[in-house]
Amino acid sequence: MLTTVRSIIYYHIHRLLESMVQMADIISRIAEMRGSMHVFPLNDDCREKILDIESDIKAALGIKVINEGVKECLSREHVVCIIKKASFRPPPEPTVMLLSDDGVVLGEEVLPHYKKEFLANVKEDIIWLSEEFVMYPERKGNRSESFIMPPVSFPEVEEFGMLDVVSCSPSAPADMMLRKMHGYEDDAKLASILVGFNAPDGVEL
Repeated sequence: MLTTVRSIIYYHIHRLLESMVQMADIISRIAEMRGSMHVFPLNDDCREKILDIESDIKAALGIKVINEGVKECLSREHVVCIIKKASFRPPPEPTVMLLSDDGVVLGEEVLPHYKKEFLANVKEDIIWLSEEFVMYPERKGNRSESFIMPPVSFPEVEEFGMLDVVSCSPSAPADMMLRKMHGYEDDAKLASILVGFNAPDGVEL
């Protein structure tokens, strides 16, 4: 009887180990995505360098820039970097917004695949600062303004059951550092993305 119970336990442990996600599985999945050039995990030293770079980013057009996405990504247990071409799929949500300190959205990115729907539903005056960024001139905030780069979802990693998944674009200097570290020289057609996530209890990547 004891032998039978042990066999059942060992069988289920073996099945669990077989099905357990590995970092290599996640990297392989991302590497298969269209436009993906190179995918690699970040070590602690690289994380610190990115944080140092981001802390020195100056204001744009006299307005403070806060990369909340990088802060969120680097707070996760695991972070991978993607070096990608322009053919990589667009982000699921806007990657930059202009917010007042009291939370009023004064402007935001409008992604190309969402632009038609946006124009069909917008009910207020707008001003296009570029092809992909719109301002709301009638909205007023009570305090100062900041460009916010928020964390963005990344469904391809969520599919593996990972928790607290967020992605972001690092600043230009951090992007340049990441690409040069892996042999990709300055090229306007390339960019990097960070994806941070936590593993469920009992899963070691």
